[in-house]
Parts: sequence; structure tokens; C-alpha cells
Amino acid sequence: MLLDATAAGLFPIAPTPFRADGKIDHGSIDTLIEGYLKAGATGVTVLGIMGEAPKLEPDEALDLTKRFIDGFGYLPVIVGVSAPGLAAMRSLARAVMEQGAAGVMIAPPSHLRTDDQITGYYAQAVEAIGTDIPFVIQDYPLTLTVQMTPKVIRHIVMAHPSCVMLKHEDWPGLEKISTLRGFQKDGSMREISILTGNGGLFLDFEMERGADGAMTGYAFPEMLSRVVALQKAGKRDEAHDLFDAHLPLLRYEQQQGAGLAVRKYVMMRRGLIASDAQRKPGSAISATAKAEVDYLLERLGRLDPVSRL
Repeated sequence: MLLDATAAGLFPIAPTPFRADGKIDHGSIDTLIEGYLKAGATGVTVLGIMGEAPKLEPDEALDLTKRFIDGFGYLPVIVGVSAPGLAAMRSLARAVMEQGAAGVMIAPPSHLRTDDQITGYYAQAVEAIGTDIPFVIQDYPLTLTVQMTPKVIRHIVMAHPSCVMLKHEDWPGLEKISTLRGFQKDGSMREISILTGNGGLFLDFEMERGADGAMTGYAFPEMLSRVVALQKAGKRDEAHDLFDAHLPLLRYEQQQGAGLAVRKYVMMRRGLIASDAQRKPGSAISATAKAEVDYLLERLGRLDPVSRL
């Protein structure tokens, strides 16, 4: 199935499981897929920033993608294809679509500064991969350093019918969601799906501003899917109560430079992956930090029994 503007729910950003020797742990890929489906995922995104995509060989990236496509069955798989050159982006995009991917995600290179540079880049990217491939705009200025205004996003959406989704990770970004939904209401922008990231740190209010769901890598995807479902059902207080129980761990994960190490450690504790190893160069957390995370997990289990280890 091809990705379209109706996409909603939970699309977890999948990490790439590695063994201690740096090789991909294929058994943990299967375990991770099983965990995501059990958590209520409606799709998945691979080869993102959390997936350590730049550290993978081309054949490894394709093999990883195929395993997720096979494991998710009829559910959509989005593949990050951002690359320094458009030729490499085209090659990967066409290859994963042939494997059965639903669409691709494109992040702007960090050197873009002006609105014209940003819109011009996406025009070149679409020309490179082909107008038949649905794509997602990745808006993540905190890491990518590219500032995309709502008007720039609207321009990209309206110029390229193959743009069907925004991965929204601006911070602060609640007003951006409201502005984009306002464009849709006044008819100046067609409808697109908006899924949000930032570890889920603002998901409680992002849903109320008009987000369709979450696309992020928090180590308890069950919480993300439950918050999305509760908000869509109009159960605001229940959604916020659940979110608040996870907020200390969400906050801990948001530490720059340590987030992936924390997430992989928690996923290992949960049995979703066998090892918290990253492929070199990679970060690690200290024994003290692990003890702090263990403390947060113990507290979380008391507040949200569904998340008890």
C-alpha cells in the first residue's frame, strides 16, 4: 500500500539493533517488530536518525527495510532516504519502493538557510526520486538546523502532490500545527497527515492542536498509541494522566547526546532488543545513569501498571 494523507496513529521510529560486535542483530529486529505490533503501531519508520542509518552499508539498509516490510505485512513502512547527494537518495528510494515500502521520508540538508533554498531543494529531491513516490517532509530544526516556516511547508505541499505527510518536530511547535491546520481550513493548503516526534515530549497537546498521531522512538510505544487513541476519543483527562506518568522518563530521554543510549537501554530492559549497543561511533550511558533510569522505570511501573517490567 502507498502512503497517503489519511495516515494516522503510531508510526514508531525503529532503532537498528546491533550486537556488541557491531553486527546487525536480526533476531532483535523480529522481536522489535512483534513489540511494535503488540503496542498498537499502525505503521513504522526505518532508517531514521534513531536508526543510525548513516552507519549502515547499502545492502544492510535494504535488508533491514525488507525485514520490516515483511514483518509489518499490510501496514505501511516509511523509509528515511535522506542522503548528501540526490543520486544516492534516488537509488535508495527506488529500491525500497520496489521492496514494498509505502513511502519515503526526506530531511533537508543542514546547509539550507533561505525559504527559496528549502523549496528548491525539495523540488530537486522530488524530481530525483520521481513523482510517483509518496514522501514525508521531516521538519526537525533542533538537529537539522533548518527552519521551515508554515508558509514554506505549505509551498512544498501545494507544489508536490506526492507530499502526503509532515513529520513535525519543531520546538516550540504547537502554533505551527495550528497554523497548518488553519491553512487547510481556509483552503490554501490541501490536507496532509501530521505525525509528531521529539520523543513524544509534547504529544499530549500536539494531538489537541490537530496532529494525527506520533512518529517517534520513545521506548514505551504503548503509551504513545494509547494517548493518541484517548485524545481521539475525547478522553482528555485520561490522556494527560497517562502522559504525565511517563513524563519523567520522556524528559530523561531528551538529553542531547544520550537519548538513543537511554532508549536502547530501556528497550533492552523490556526485552524488545537483546543489546543496547550502538555501532561505532556511538554513545553510552554510565552505570549511574542506568541506575537513574532503573529508578524511573520502577516508579513508572507503579503509576502505569501496563508499563511495569
